Amino acid sequence: MGAQKHLVVLGRCDHTEAMRVAAGLTIFGHTVRLILMTEPVADTAENALQVETLELAEVAIETTVPDQGLPCLDVAGLGAAFAEADAVISL
Repeated sequence: MGAQKHLVVLGRCDHTEAMRVAAGLTIFGHTVRLILMTEPVADTAENALQVETLELAEVAIETTVPDQGLPCLDVAGLGAAFAEADAVISL
């Protein structure tokens, strides 16, 4: 197995898939930060299940959409997340 990395997963077009990918990356020992973008997360049973999985995997969930009940990043915060990451995965 390779070196542990600090990864940022961006949920731009498909929040549910981004959540799945973020959780899956933790299997390899990577530290993962999930940032959901563009619109509020749909209130679905599948997304609720993914959130539970992310909590178990200790993945930090953030957003760029205000008033979602999640930590909200501004432009500077988003830039800092990118700068601190070894890789950014956009879905």
